[in-house]
Amino acid sequence: MIEKKDTSLEKVVLVGIITKAQDIEKSKEYLDELEFLTFTAGGEVVKRFTQKLDMPNPKTFIGSGKIQDVEQYIKDNEVGTAIFDDELSPAQERNISKILDCKVLDRTNLILDIFAQRAKTSYARTQVELAQCEYLLPRLKGMWTHLERQKGGIGLRGPGETEIETDRRIVRDKISLLKEKIKKIDKQMSVQRGNRGQMVRVALVGYTNVGKSTLMNVISKSEVFAENKLFATLDTTVRKVVIKNLPFLMSDTVGFIRKLPTQLVESFKSTLDEVREADLLLHVVDISHPNFEEHIESVNNILAEIECQDKPTIMVFNKIDKYKPEPYDETDLVIERSKANYSLEEWKKTWMAHEGNSLFISALNKENLDQFKRTVYDEVRKIHISRFPYNHFLYPDYDENHA
Repeated sequence: MIEKKDTSLEKVVLVGIITKAQDIEKSKEYLDELEFLTFTAGGEVVKRFTQKLDMPNPKTFIGSGKIQDVEQYIKDNEVGTAIFDDELSPAQERNISKILDCKVLDRTNLILDIFAQRAKTSYARTQVELAQCEYLLPRLKGMWTHLERQKGGIGLRGPGETEIETDRRIVRDKISLLKEKIKKIDKQMSVQRGNRGQMVRVALVGYTNVGKSTLMNVISKSEVFAENKLFATLDTTVRKVVIKNLPFLMSDTVGFIRKLPTQLVESFKSTLDEVREADLLLHVVDISHPNFEEHIESVNNILAEIECQDKPTIMVFNKIDKYKPEPYDETDLVIERSKANYSLEEWKKTWMAHEGNSLFISALNKENLDQFKRTVYDEVRKIHISRFPYNHFLYPDYDENHA
């Protein structure tokens, strides 16, 4: 029996390029991530198109022959949306829309759409709306392309420009209002953070979909929303956690991603205040992902952007239950052994051995959680005692206090 496809999902084609800086393997990986983003947004990818180029075509992102292939496929298969893996310029977006005659999005637009779906609180919705307005402002001209198709005549000379200028003014005013609203909410949140007293603050950071919310639920015994989709958590959640008799605050923050839109980094910098004000970072990594080292680099880059790269950090390598090294035949003299063939024990002897605090856990299966709690307890205790030196007797070493 043939399985029926979900007709409620939008049919989507993906378009990416292969360049010197982005080889075939890297391009495939980015498109895999773009497909997961598309699924998260409610779309179904029916076809991928890639092309080797020295640099993106300034008019249509890909070459004229390839754009015709995409156009033909979209017509033949009644596809409603084309998503491009890199941010399109306003001119590229207009040109491609005219040729393909369907909805055209880029990675930035797609991420903004997911954020808009996921934003639950007034604060998150305001931040997303600000990012959307800043993205929309230079692209307003494309919304008036219907005027270009008219042949001029009396009463039709230049009304499009007037409409565009009016819209630009409306969007600029909206941006100013949203920025003011965010400033007010920031002040309120700053007061809330101040009211938490001198408790040690621990922030979970990491790439999107690495299991931060699952770990938060296990440690804090709460029910933070967790799902196997990108950006399942958008609003920062703060919970009081007690390990043994030592209380501290733990916050679960929005996940990071490669090629994160600059508009989102800017508008969500205030959400990342929880990270800025944290005393200790738990950098959660999905070790089962084949490119987890690149994920670590992406997260470290964003931490550097918000000036948090020097904070005390524990590396938490999650999903060890899903980690499976690729099989390797030692008798094969042609294929070299690579990192993909490393066992977990071998990984532990690499640069991870010099990382200081590195933990290997499975939050879902609760593997090695006692070691996790012991390490976090010890680090939080050090910070607490440095802040309140006379309270050291209240919180003995974990092993002394561990029955």
